[in-house]
Amino acid sequence: MALNFHQLHIFYTVAMRGSFSAAAHSLHMTQPAVTMQIQALEDYFGTKLFHRSTKKVELSEAGKTLLPFARRSIDFMKETDMAMSRYTHMLQGRLQMGASLTFGEYILPRILGPFAKEYPNITVSMKVINTSQILEEIQNHQLTFGIVEAPIQHPDVVTDAVLNDELKLILPAGHPLLEQEQIRMEDALAYPFVLREKGSGTRLVMEQEMLRKGVDPGALKIAMELGSTGAIKSAVESGLGLSVISASSVKHEVTLGLLHVRSIEGFTFTREFYSIYLASTLLPISAVTFLSFLRERDISQWL
Repeated sequence: MALNFHQLHIFYTVAMRGSFSAAAHSLHMTQPAVTMQIQALEDYFGTKLFHRSTKKVELSEAGKTLLPFARRSIDFMKETDMAMSRYTHMLQGRLQMGASLTFGEYILPRILGPFAKEYPNITVSMKVINTSQILEEIQNHQLTFGIVEAPIQHPDVVTDAVLNDELKLILPAGHPLLEQEQIRMEDALAYPFVLREKGSGTRLVMEQEMLRKGVDPGALKIAMELGSTGAIKSAVESGLGLSVISASSVKHEVTLGLLHVRSIEGFTFTREFYSIYLASTLLPISAVTFLSFLRERDISQWL
């Protein structure tokens, strides 16, 4: 018998998941099939890789030695897929993904058109849900991967930055501050703000930049807190306050003259969107191709 990557992947998944049944669920295999592959690997090396009991599975000393090599083999396969993804223009398949609200509603739809032109045989199926739901569905294998607005700290999940986004000051038509191309923070703070709820990714970016520049976020006159970008746009358009949100999300309203975008002098509100997926999962080549597309193209031309 020759050593093969499939067995190393199964071994790594069992080690990470802590049981044969959990690994089988993660790999979409039966538990006997997982057990058989681990036994074949142990026969190949002539030693036990796990200590098995009725309650848990633990790595043997030999298993602990093998683990980093199995991890490197998985990383190597991921790197190989990434390198080859630029050549897979005739690739076929269905791409299942989750997207957090801002990315899924305002950014991704403008990217999917150019992506479909380059990869016409990949069908994209997308769920626009919040980050916690995306994480839950990835763990339950209902989604292959997701794009979220903040890094995820989870031992089973890989988080990679894939795209930058810039937030801008949003003002309604006819606002007095529109006479200034670059608006000073102290001038903006004289007016009420309409913001996302406390703890949201958008608001966190704004508050962290204010703190970095020595401005207390407590100085904001918050007229209201709303749970969606769409609600914020409507509130700003109605004259209820200013806001700082993704410039990509107001492109339509700016074209119609309903809202206007300005920079705040000396402040840069930028954030990154992140891909998340299970560490034990090898992404399908369609997913790798899409993530490579996000990283390597000048996305700003479509936003």
